[in-house]
Amino acid sequence: MALGRKAWLFAGSDRGAERATVIYSLIGTAELNDVDPQAWLADVLGRIAGQPAHRLDDLLPWNWSRNPHAAILAA
Repeated sequence: MALGRKAWLFAGSDRGAERATVIYSLIGTAELNDVDPQAWLADVLGRIAGQPAHRLDDLLPWNWSRNPHAAILAA
């Protein structure tokens, strides 16, 4: 992304720049799926530790619901 080119110059390290690109990718994916990135990230970061590994796909932007029980109720 050309807009961040100067900012990435001062990422601190290659790993820092890689982490920044991951965050930009997550935000972009949420936006492409008509999900508020801030609400999605806040909710997912709060729920991910208690989420069973076989249900992690429920937290992806295209499957995400604010209600943690929505996917269970829909099934």
